[in-house]
Amino acid sequence: MKAGQARVLLTGAAGGIGRAMVEALTARGAQVLGVGRGADGPGAAWLQADVTTAEGQQSIVRAAAGWNANVVVHAAGVPAFGPLAGVPAERLQQVLTTNLLAPMQLTQALLPQLQRLPRAQIVFVGSVLGRIGLPGFSVYGASKAGLQGFAEALRRELGDEPVRVQLLAPRTTRTGFNDAAAQAYNDATGAASDTPEQVAAALVELIESEAAERTLGGAERVFARLNGLLGARMDSGFAKHRRSLAAPAKPIPGHRS
Repeated sequence: MKAGQARVLLTGAAGGIGRAMVEALTARGAQVLGVGRGADGPGAAWLQADVTTAEGQQSIVRAAAGWNANVVVHAAGVPAFGPLAGVPAERLQQVLTTNLLAPMQLTQALLPQLQRLPRAQIVFVGSVLGRIGLPGFSVYGASKAGLQGFAEALRRELGDEPVRVQLLAPRTTRTGFNDAAAQAYNDATGAASDTPEQVAAALVELIESEAAERTLGGAERVFARLNGLLGARMDSGFAKHRRSLAAPAKPIPGHRS
């Protein structure tokens, strides 16, 4: 649908990418209800809620109904980077809960009201790291790979229903707090990172095109296809990057919107 027709419920709206998304959507005429853990955030409409709790999810579902949201964008997420040995157990659980379980639960709760609309869209913000397993991104990549699988299966499950399921897969994005992870991605792949503004622009284009998926970066699209075809044969190509992670280290400081 055209952005001017969209009433968007956007989780993770207080983060670097989320703020850019709010700005890009509103600039194109969309109405945006931002969701985040803080008391306030970007844009005119705001809901304070934690996507990982039952109470937060219930308040989001109620707000979506009152807002008459016809587009849901799951952009809330937390990063994790470093050797698996250095990822605390509580961090591992936080990443999987925020990046994978919460959007699954919210989608299940929101789907009945979206199915009553003439047309609606659900956009999952994944990552190319859900398609290309890189050293240091095992936990984060697992969460995004799961999200990709969920989106793909749900899209096929809904079939010809008026609810479109879409996946946006950006590269690592430099938001200030995760630049170390972004640099590691650049070193491992030889590819560039995205800016929040590039991801936000891609989101608007995806919503308006109603395409099933959008992966940022031409090299990444090719690499993802090769990874799917060749799999383990590509493992040795990451030896240098793997050795740089040999010493266990703490993951980068977290951020959750």
